[in-house]
Amino acid sequence: MRAGLIFLVLGYVLSQFYRAFLAVLTPALETDLGATSADLSYASGLWFIVFAVMQIPVGEALDRIGPRITAVVLFSLGGAGGALVFALAQTPTHISYAMVLIGIGCSPVLMAAYYIFAKMYPPVMFSTLAGAMIGFGSLGNLASSAPMAWAVEAFGWRETMVALAVVTLLVSIALWIFMKDPPKQAATGPRGSVLDLLKIKALWLIFPMMFVNYAPAAGLRGLWVGPYGADNFGADTAMIGTMTLVMGLAMVAGNFAYGPMDRVFGTRKWVVFIGNALGAIGCFALFALPLQGSVWIATALLALVGFAGASFPLMIAHARPFFPEHLTGRGVTLLNLFGIGGVGVMQIVTGRLMAHWDTTMASGQAYSFLFLFYGALICCGLAIYAFSTDRTD
Repeated sequence: MRAGLIFLVLGYVLSQFYRAFLAVLTPALETDLGATSADLSYASGLWFIVFAVMQIPVGEALDRIGPRITAVVLFSLGGAGGALVFALAQTPTHISYAMVLIGIGCSPVLMAAYYIFAKMYPPVMFSTLAGAMIGFGSLGNLASSAPMAWAVEAFGWRETMVALAVVTLLVSIALWIFMKDPPKQAATGPRGSVLDLLKIKALWLIFPMMFVNYAPAAGLRGLWVGPYGADNFGADTAMIGTMTLVMGLAMVAGNFAYGPMDRVFGTRKWVVFIGNALGAIGCFALFALPLQGSVWIATALLALVGFAGASFPLMIAHARPFFPEHLTGRGVTLLNLFGIGGVGVMQIVTGRLMAHWDTTMASGQAYSFLFLFYGALICCGLAIYAFSTDRTD
């Protein structure tokens, strides 16, 4: 099981990479394929939406057939296959097709690990293990910044994507060899569906916060940092790589920091609440930052948003005690649906908003209103989450 978890972490490194690498490819795809920021926003949004929709069948598969087959089949066909389609793309539409396939492929990896944590480790350790999984997996977030920019400049983006397809396939093969399923419950045990989870009233005060908490950090890191740096500061590919690297490091640190905080402070709800309030403050500070101001101040504020937006695993830990034991897989994937689905919806929404603001506002102002939008979004989620029931193990 230990070796299997190591390769699951490697799979999640790739998942984190694939959700964020488009920001660095913006200049190359614009030159070679004529892809605009709106095109890439749409493609990135499709990744998140498909990933989110897949959580329902993935949850069913985890509970019924186990994480091993679920992860291997989807990750090899969707992940490796989608990366290869990306490498062969000739139009922005082909990029969208590729991102859909990659989203399908990445959809089971994190939840397979969370399913194993929930089934085989003490409940009090769940948030720490969940945070560590995302923390180590966020190395993929880092790899999609400066290292990806270097690889694209050294080898070309098509060659780099072919190499990634091969790596994804190799990780899938390793998962098939080393990963094992947790012991299954007796077939005579209780049965149910995701509809039973939707009847739990306590979860409905957590869902809205889950929907918005990751959207600003993922949206900015995965897409808008690149255009923002280029348009507002004249940043080249190397500088964009540095900005995304700093924000990615902050997100890694945030995942490790959030993990044990429920045991340190004896609460999950208020750790999440205060952390996301700091993220909203970071967004509002970016909104107030003068146009063409200091690129380093902007990068520091983006890092704050990334750090504060890493509450995703602690939110799943908050909701997990409300799940019946036999619906563990469907429970964690339902939460993931809201978390990743929110990112996908907001990627598409912000793409449309930015296209409108670019035509109606002075140069650079659109990004200020993007930050204002993200800050207000977090505040809406916090207003509902404040009434949720705190729960620890």
